[in-house]
Amino acid sequence: FYALPGQSYPLGATVTSAGVNFSIFSKNARSVQLLLFDNPTDIEPIVIEFEPENNKTFYYWHCLVPGVEQGQLYGYRVDGPYNPLVGHRYDRSKILIDPYAKAIVTDGYDREAAKKLHFENIGCCMKSVVVDTSSFDWSGDRPLMIPHSKSIIYELHVAGFTKNPNSGVQQDKRGTYAGLIQKIPYLKELGITAVELMPVQQFDDQQAPKGLTNYWGYSPVAFFAPHSSYSFDKSPLGPVNEFMDMVKALHASGIEIILDVVFNHTSEADEKGPTLSLKGLQNYAYYILKDNLSKYENYSGCGNSINANFSIVRAMIIECLKYWVTQMHVDGFRFDLASVLCRGERGELLDNPPLLWSIESEPVLAGTKIIAEAWDAIGLYQLGKFIGSRFAEWNGQFRDDVRRLVKGDEGTIEKLSSRIMASPDIYTKPDREPYRSINFITCHDGFTLNDLVSFNEKHNEANLQNNSDGMTDNFSWNCGAEGLTDNPDIERLRLRQIKNLVSILFISQGTPMILMGDEARRTQSGNNNTYCQDNSMTWFDWDLVKANAGLLRFVTMMNRIIRQCHIFQGEHILSSTYSSTKPYITWHGTRIAKPDFNQNSHTLAFTLTHPGFGEKLHIILNAYWEALDFELPKLKNPLLWHRISDTYLDSPDDFCEPDGSPALNERFYRVQPRSSVILMAMVG
Repeated sequence: FYALPGQSYPLGATVTSAGVNFSIFSKNARSVQLLLFDNPTDIEPIVIEFEPENNKTFYYWHCLVPGVEQGQLYGYRVDGPYNPLVGHRYDRSKILIDPYAKAIVTDGYDREAAKKLHFENIGCCMKSVVVDTSSFDWSGDRPLMIPHSKSIIYELHVAGFTKNPNSGVQQDKRGTYAGLIQKIPYLKELGITAVELMPVQQFDDQQAPKGLTNYWGYSPVAFFAPHSSYSFDKSPLGPVNEFMDMVKALHASGIEIILDVVFNHTSEADEKGPTLSLKGLQNYAYYILKDNLSKYENYSGCGNSINANFSIVRAMIIECLKYWVTQMHVDGFRFDLASVLCRGERGELLDNPPLLWSIESEPVLAGTKIIAEAWDAIGLYQLGKFIGSRFAEWNGQFRDDVRRLVKGDEGTIEKLSSRIMASPDIYTKPDREPYRSINFITCHDGFTLNDLVSFNEKHNEANLQNNSDGMTDNFSWNCGAEGLTDNPDIERLRLRQIKNLVSILFISQGTPMILMGDEARRTQSGNNNTYCQDNSMTWFDWDLVKANAGLLRFVTMMNRIIRQCHIFQGEHILSSTYSSTKPYITWHGTRIAKPDFNQNSHTLAFTLTHPGFGEKLHIILNAYWEALDFELPKLKNPLLWHRISDTYLDSPDDFCEPDGSPALNERFYRVQPRSSVILMAMVG
């Protein structure tokens, strides 16, 4: 190969009719080499030296190499000053990943070698891959743009969803994008409209305690590249093509793809971490450094913090999001620890962070879902105060208040009434849409739904950190025994509590999100921080689908019937005053129009009415430990209240199709201890 001058834009490796144009940013580099490899463990690559007079424009190093095609493996060797006291960490012994690489091969990679200063790692480094997505046959596919008001999100782990041998997925496709395709019928039957994939940006699975694996994926090394280990096709281009196949198949079934993206930190960690890419290109530009420039600010809790509002970094993130939408056809993004992205170049909190306003206003992203985790790891909590008009937010307060009510804590009823109405006490803007609140009871971080009602304490010993990691405030209750039990009364109570939690999730205004496997009582044995557990503790146990068929039916029915009601699809927060045209809510207690918001109350009832569609639901929540009689609202003839759901009853009576639901002829309904009831007004 020989090199022509090339051009500075686009950054990354771009296939053209004349060859491949390579371009990277490095302000203080003294020299740059492009290395072309024949295979992942090659230690004698072709080396192309960048000549500053021909291959550098401003701070961009570039060249055009004729004859190179997609699938080519490459890396960079960058030489420059190593002086951490002024923020420089150049190390020419390290082969660097292209920050714009669209695919990565990891064969032979050794994280420890990347940590050693001035230690040659050419035979054990990750390598970038030249990718051209233009030839993929999308057959007219495009993002679905399902509105939040009609969305049910399912958070899942690509590998954990099908990796269990009992998944029914072809053996060599378990834990892959291709394996997920085989489970689309299950997702469709469950009734979800979007999968929120835990990180699929290429991450370092070696960043974990010794002997364990980084399973969650919050350890990115290449923002543009699909994680290679999730690909059945092990060729360099396999992850890209297989990911696109998965997106196309999900879209064909009406299911959106939301990516959990990690732009708040990287796997390069702190000053003791490896040099993989950004550290060796322009350390002080890509990371927020302390006043002592040899140290990293750690707002992420993972060792470093991306300098997201620095110009070159902001441009990279925007280009990355545009790539995933335009070339990979994803439908939205959930931004991990998004509050880190609100910080300036010295870590200060910005009132108007440029990156987030760029995301909000970028026309390419106009039809995508944009969701923020509106906090960071050191206590910055921006729930309800996140910038702009586009961002939806994970509502952590919804999670906590619903857990506390169902657990039986006092002082929860008034707070719960706000959560049911999409949290107007948190989201105070009068024109704010209710579906900007992403409601969830559980997510990857914390207990599963089963463990929430089975454990009082976390049990994270398997993480090899003496049970010191993970959240301590879980608002959980084990219902009388810690962990597994053969006591049938405790088991019945646990199942009822799960159904209560599911019921509140779905009858609340906002966009509901379910954690993978909660519909079948997936357990992690009390571990609430399974980031390093790539084993049966975290994999979906598909035997549970049959064992807990009744709960699965309950969740599916709740999904389909309740979410079909127009009451739950309004674009505005429910009014508390009567309307002849718009949906509204009226509050009750055990007696009509007498809600009990006292500190020691454990009961709440409310009626949802949509005059425009003739819909009326009456919902009763009894978190008390004794049965109570609740007065029912009067209905005009020929309407009667019909019991749709009663969580105290066994399956299939716990949830009825409207056409087959029993009519009630009494003025009162006895709600059993720790139970919830949904009634629907229908004729006859």
